[in-house]
This record gives sequence, C-alpha cells and structure tokens, in this order.
Amino acid sequence: MSKARAESLSLLLFTLRSGKLMAINLLKVSEIIPCPALTRLPDSHPHVRGVATLRGTSLSVIDLSRAIGERPLVDPSGGCLIVTDISRSRQGLHVQAVSKIIHCRSTDIRPPPFASGGRSFITGVTDVDGTLVQVLDIEKVIHGITPPRQQVETGELSPDQAELLSHARILVVDDSQVALQQSVLALRSLGIECHTARNAKDAMTCLLDLQGTAAEINIVVSDIEMPEMDGYALTRALRETQDFNKLYILLHTSLDSAMNSRRAAEAGADAVLTKFSSPELTECLIRAAGAVANRPA
Repeated sequence: MSKARAESLSLLLFTLRSGKLMAINLLKVSEIIPCPALTRLPDSHPHVRGVATLRGTSLSVIDLSRAIGERPLVDPSGGCLIVTDISRSRQGLHVQAVSKIIHCRSTDIRPPPFASGGRSFITGVTDVDGTLVQVLDIEKVIHGITPPRQQVETGELSPDQAELLSHARILVVDDSQVALQQSVLALRSLGIECHTARNAKDAMTCLLDLQGTAAEINIVVSDIEMPEMDGYALTRALRETQDFNKLYILLHTSLDSAMNSRRAAEAGADAVLTKFSSPELTECLIRAAGAVANRPA
C-alpha cells in the first residue's frame, strides 16, 4: 500500500475534575456555553443531568464525568457545556473547562493503549506539548445512555434487492467498537455476514488475506475518524493500489455527511453517509451492490 497523505485535524481540548486533558474533534462541536439552568426529568438516565433550553430548543445535558466513570465535578452548576451535533443527535457535554483548540495530523493520533480495555471511552491518544491527551469516544458515551434501536428487517427487502445483497462481500472498518457493532447488527438483519477491522492497517490485511478467495471483498464501509490513518487516507490508498482500486467505498461518519461530501469525493469514495440510520445504510448498500454487479470484471 502506498504511503498515504495525513489529513489535518482540529481538536478541542477540555478537562474534567481530575484536570486530565481530553479531546473531541472540533467538527463535532457546534458551540461552547456556560452551564445553564437545567430541568431534571423524572426517570431519566442517571448520567443525564437534565434538559437545558437553548434558543427555544430542548437539549439533553450529559454529566460526562459520571458517564465515563470519573468523579463528578466539585461544582455541579459550574463548568461549561460542549454542545455536540453527531450521528443525527444533539447533546450537551458538561465538563470542567475548555482548554484550547489544537491542530494536528490524523497520523498524530495513535490507538489507545491495549491496557485501556473494552470499557474505555477513548478512541485514540496524542501528545500535546509533552502531555498525553485522550480522544473521547463520544459515540460510546451516547450509546451507553440511549442505545439505538435496530430498524431493519430482512422482510423489507424486495426479491431483487435481496438477490443483489447476497453478492455483497463487505468489510466494515471502524475504530469505535460500538459503531462497529451497530453496523454488523444492521448487516446481519439483512442476512449479510461481514468482515470487520478496527483500523486501516487491519483492513488492508483483511483485504489481502481474502484476495482471490470466494470471500474476496467488493464493498468497504469505513469510518472517517480513525487513529493513524483516517477514512480519507484509506480511500486514497485503496484507489492507488491496483488490486483494490475497483472496490466500492462508502464512508460512514458520525459527522454531517453533507460537510464531508467534497472531501470524500476528492479522496475517491463512491458515497458518504451520516451514522446511524439502518434504513439509509440499507439503501446505500443496495446501491453499492448494484454498482458492483455492473462494474466490468
């Protein structure tokens, strides 16, 4: 695989009670505001502090400290909210303080330490002026509070669509275990078994291992935000590799797909989709399977 260009990335750094620096992709942040008055809803999740009214719209506020297993803030009415807009949902993250914005390359983000384990709420780490910064897995935080419902049933497919999808051999690439499981469950509900990878390196290994076999991959569904090599760089690398340049590539992102459509097209992706809608993912995969079936051998 040819050496991939690293994409630029902006991270918002923030702290919780411990003072430990954490980060979130700036593209996921719509605004930062002082913590407003909150209305506590009965029977709400214990990690939801309440609901704020922001310009006439209700906003659920997550106690991020509790959600990731840390001690709560000393002053529960202090701090600030990081308002995020990802995966078709909007929420406020209550944090101690926002530190600064840094600019780095996707290659500067490394996978989390192996010892962090499956309960960790980080998707990567990076070094900022000699300090280790953990990149928050916000999808996992949200999933722990409001697990998504699977919306697809195999019976919704027409015979022609089911026939098309029966020839789809899919590799799903995502560094978030939660997002990966969502995609796998959606595919299984369509009767599709797939291969998975947690990063671009493992994806390439899987593609090479299956090349020339009956299970050779013809569709790649990849996250965009991943440590070391992101989805754009993976797409470009595949397009520059003779054996894989005909793969159908769908970039599946927690960010607004409209914001990423130009960069996705420039990288060589066939399509881009915002997570997570099972019906829309199904439509995209049907189009992908149709395109694969019509491509010359």
